[in-house]
Amino acid sequence: MDYESHTPNTLAEPVASLDMLDYWGKGGRVVKTFRGHSHGLWSIAYSPDGTTLATGGADQYVRLWDIETGRLLKSLRGHTQDIRQVVFSPDGQMLATGSDDRTIRLWDPQTGETTRLLFTRYDHAVASLSFSPDGLMLARAGQNKDIKIWEVTTGTDLMSLLGKDQFDMHWTVCTAFSPDGLHLVGGSDIGKLKLYEVLPSGEEIAVHNGHWRDEADDEETESRGFYVDEHGGFQKPMEYWIGAMTFTPDGKVLITGSRDTTIKFFEMPSFRDMRTLRGHTEWVRCLIISPDGKVLVSSSDDHTIKLWNLETGRLLKTLTGHSGPVRGVAFSPDGRFLASASWDRTIKLWEGEEH
Repeated sequence: MDYESHTPNTLAEPVASLDMLDYWGKGGRVVKTFRGHSHGLWSIAYSPDGTTLATGGADQYVRLWDIETGRLLKSLRGHTQDIRQVVFSPDGQMLATGSDDRTIRLWDPQTGETTRLLFTRYDHAVASLSFSPDGLMLARAGQNKDIKIWEVTTGTDLMSLLGKDQFDMHWTVCTAFSPDGLHLVGGSDIGKLKLYEVLPSGEEIAVHNGHWRDEADDEETESRGFYVDEHGGFQKPMEYWIGAMTFTPDGKVLITGSRDTTIKFFEMPSFRDMRTLRGHTEWVRCLIISPDGKVLVSSSDDHTIKLWNLETGRLLKTLTGHSGPVRGVAFSPDGRFLASASWDRTIKLWEGEEH
């Protein structure tokens, strides 16, 4: 395990409230690079207490890092294929990971032990996980039509969310709980979006074409691809595949990223089209919003991370430094640091500039 640092112990210092637009608009330099994964990375998560990073990828290990020292704390083994998503519960007491091996593992980040294994007999590869805001429920999306929700403390399979169109056989590859926990959005491999009520009904409330475009001469669109290389590529990839989604903190806007390279804003719950951001040149893989709700961060297979003014849609800055697709990004709880995970096998920690 190799580790580089360009600054002394600055990570543990208390931070006054910062204007994220100003802070990230002026800065964006790498302060640490973590090395330890032997293959490309799919996902990264910041612990809610700001002390630990969790990463997962193609080497099948979940790795936990001490942010201040850069030390590799633990390597968690259990998955047998690529780990596509790592996410901490809101209280930080649990880490959930989803894998191509069709399972979800719940871990105790303190001990590194698997506390629960979630799967169903008919499941396929898991691509996306989302905790409810209260941390009691976990939703998964992947190479299945449905979105499945578990009650995490008992491992109870609560419900499966399915759209009303019984002839729609497309995968729901991405999912996100709304900030109030009442709704869940699913994004499909052809770019369409569905909004569900979670409890009590689990019913589909609204459907939107999202990124999908009906092009009569495009026969490829309906041909689902399959993996043919180590980059998770497809022989016939869906052009509008949803790669990422997030809600604004107030839940009024859903933001989605797609293989079509665009980022779209939708007013919720109506799915009214609000804005399209263009700037990436390849698949948009991750979207997050700064803790103060002012900055949108996107990462892409084009090797870049872009920071946007969430209110205006203006591009603030493009961060370059990775030599491969950037599949995951995560903010520290105070927004002062941004962590990124790349297919180049490295994790980078970035900071803005106060003055």
